[in-house]
Amino acid sequence: MSRVPIIAGNWKLFKTSKEAIELASGLLPLVKNKSNVEIIISPVFTVLERVSKVIAGSNIKLAAQDCFWEEEGAFTGEVSPSMLLDAGCSHVIIGHSERRQYFGETDETVNKKLKAALSKGLTVILCVGETLQEREMGKTFDLLQKQLKGGLSGISSNSFDKIIIAYEPVWAIGTGKTATDQQAEEVHAFIRSEIGSFYSSLVADNIRILYGGSVKPENISGLISQKNIDGALVGGASLQVESFAALVNAV
Repeated sequence: MSRVPIIAGNWKLFKTSKEAIELASGLLPLVKNKSNVEIIISPVFTVLERVSKVIAGSNIKLAAQDCFWEEEGAFTGEVSPSMLLDAGCSHVIIGHSERRQYFGETDETVNKKLKAALSKGLTVILCVGETLQEREMGKTFDLLQKQLKGGLSGISSNSFDKIIIAYEPVWAIGTGKTATDQQAEEVHAFIRSEIGSFYSSLVADNIRILYGGSVKPENISGLISQKNIDGALVGGASLQVESFAALVNAV
């Protein structure tokens, strides 16, 4: 099965409207001829609609960095899946390690958000990953199994054309550390086998699994040459036109 690679840029809490428009506009000419890779950018909520207008009709897709599980109501500060669609999004990141670490995200809330996003037709980038302490204690696979089981609870195999998984070794995010190609491949193979055991080999063969831990133009080639790594969820390197374009063009 040939899985189309993905390079997704998570802009995190960076870029005002002017800066975001400049970044998106600068990317367009540098990646416009890439048809063998799916390109996704994920700005902050406040600039989504403006960026969607910049990339309209191009080969770049728009993701939000989170969503809430209710459609509307007395939920101050939250944004619903329908509002993301209205702003021009086709994708949403759910369960990012920073959401889990700083904002109390749990497997249960990840699961509720996943169901809400899927119900509105959004494609979800579902994030899983372990901390340095968990890795050093040998708990990587146990933790990933728990996150996958909890996050995907009640999700049918029919939904997997709208689910992408991102493996984020938390110890390698923003630290400059990167899992070796072999470490990353080992975990991606485990995730794929778990999906196969939860669902089917067909679902496992088709799902795209991204690596997200200090990905740079210098290390992307080794990572995406691995059998089970289907691209990258990129942080810092997605904030500059040249480095993100270099990642896309390395595929």
